[in-house]
Amino acid sequence: MASSDKSPSPMPVPEKKKIPPGKAMTMEQHVLDAGAEMMQSLKPVKKMNQHVCSFALYSHDMTRQLMTHHYVTRLNQDFLQCAVYDSDHISAHLIGVEYIVSDKVFETLPPQEQKLWHSHAYEVKSGLWVNPRVPEMLGKSELENMTKTYGKFWSTWQTDRGDPLPMGAPALMMSPQAVSPGIVKPELVRERDERYNISTEALGESRVEISESEWINPQADYWKQHDNKGFAIDIQPTHIKL
Repeated sequence: MASSDKSPSPMPVPEKKKIPPGKAMTMEQHVLDAGAEMMQSLKPVKKMNQHVCSFALYSHDMTRQLMTHHYVTRLNQDFLQCAVYDSDHISAHLIGVEYIVSDKVFETLPPQEQKLWHSHAYEVKSGLWVNPRVPEMLGKSELENMTKTYGKFWSTWQTDRGDPLPMGAPALMMSPQAVSPGIVKPELVRERDERYNISTEALGESRVEISESEWINPQADYWKQHDNKGFAIDIQPTHIKL
C-alpha cells in the first residue's frame, strides 16, 4: 500500500464538523485577524477571481472520488493556479493545489513530466466542470479555453478518508473521463446538481458545439493508455545532502 493511501499512524477521527482538532478561536484572535485584513494587501488571495466546482479521482485508486472546489488565479493566458478546497463553505478545508497550462505549454514539457498531468476536454464538455451561479453564456469563452488545457493536481489533505489533519504523502489526482475507471459516480454528480440546482446532463448537451483540441496528448491521462497504471508516492528515508 502506498504512503499516499494510508494514514501514517492511527489517530481518532472526530466528528466531521470538528475537523481539524483544536479549540475555538478567541475574540483576541478575531480582532487580530480583522485588523490584519484592514492593514495588509493580501494581493495573491485577492487575485483569485473564479470558483470552479468539479470532481477528481485518486491516480492510484480511482474508486476514491470527490467533489472539488477550485479557487482560480490566472497569471496569464496559458497558466492558472488553483487552491483546491473540499467545499465552498467558510470552514472549507484546503486539500491541495492544481496547476493548469494550455496545450501549447503542455507540449513543451518532458514526456516524464507529462505523465503526471490530466486533460480537461471531457471534464468541460460533459458538464462536470461548472462555475457555480455564473450564467453559462457568460463563461462560454473560458470553457472553450479550458477544453484545450491540462492540469496537475496534488492532494495534500485526504479529508475523504476522514483524516483530521493533513497526513501522509501527497496524492496525485486525475480528472474524470468517459471510460472506466475514470467515470464519476452518479451519486456524486447528483449531490452536486442538487446543491447548485443545475443539471450536469443538460450542461453537457449545451456544450456539444464547444471546440476542443484535435489531439489530446496520450502522455496525459496516463492510465488510459497504459493498462490502468497510475502513480503513487511513498516516503523513504534518505541521506541529507551536506
